[in-house]
Amino acid sequence: MERVDGRKPGQMRPVKITRNFNKYAEGSVLMEVGDTRVICTATVEERVPPFRQDTGMGWVTAEYGMLPRATGVRTSRDLTRGKGRTQEIQRLIGRSLRSVVDLSALGERTVILDCDVIQADGGTRTASITGAFVALVDALAHLVGEGLIPYLPVKDFVAATSVGRVNGELVLDLCFAEDSSAEVDMNVVMTGEGRLVEVQGTGEEASFTREELNRMLDLAAEGIRLLVDYQKEVLGPALVSQIGSKGEMSDETGTGHTQSG
Repeated sequence: MERVDGRKPGQMRPVKITRNFNKYAEGSVLMEVGDTRVICTATVEERVPPFRQDTGMGWVTAEYGMLPRATGVRTSRDLTRGKGRTQEIQRLIGRSLRSVVDLSALGERTVILDCDVIQADGGTRTASITGAFVALVDALAHLVGEGLIPYLPVKDFVAATSVGRVNGELVLDLCFAEDSSAEVDMNVVMTGEGRLVEVQGTGEEASFTREELNRMLDLAAEGIRLLVDYQKEVLGPALVSQIGSKGEMSDETGTGHTQSG
């Protein structure tokens, strides 16, 4: 099958991560996946949500938004502060990042990841997760550099991509044209070690078999492996060597609490 942009079924779109995109934030990147572009900024606050107070534990959360002309037609600004789709996406981003952070080593402080889509062509939530991880690492490295935490509290890498069935063919990294016509659409979040963090799969007026599910997960795993390799390249060996270097860390993620992000 020839895809709309000429790619092979298992081929990802070009990916580019530009670090230090915002001079004010503790960590920031411009994440580009094909024509999708997301600005991910990490802000450190010396406070935690009420449910975290006096626990000695930190928190990582996310907010997500899309500029009005990020899409082909203007979309009104989301003035409801995270309802419906927006809330679902920002919670996904927050869960994904918390899955690889040792929150006990963060102390009672919060890292907020703002993911702002400036141009959307499919895969904005997966691009946000992949880019926000790099911004998060830079923000946590900033805390280490300031002597506020003893080591980089990151247990593993995390990245995400989409897979689906389009015109009967299983394909990796769907652009908008493919996503809007897909028979099956799935978002997959995985760690650098290949452990699953989240799988969101939906049959769009169709169903899929267990065999297809396994094949899509394999396809996503290969794409995520490439994304993690690129994250490592962008971060550089000095930071990469510190990720997971503390071995057995706390598995506390706090996902059992009700939160806004």
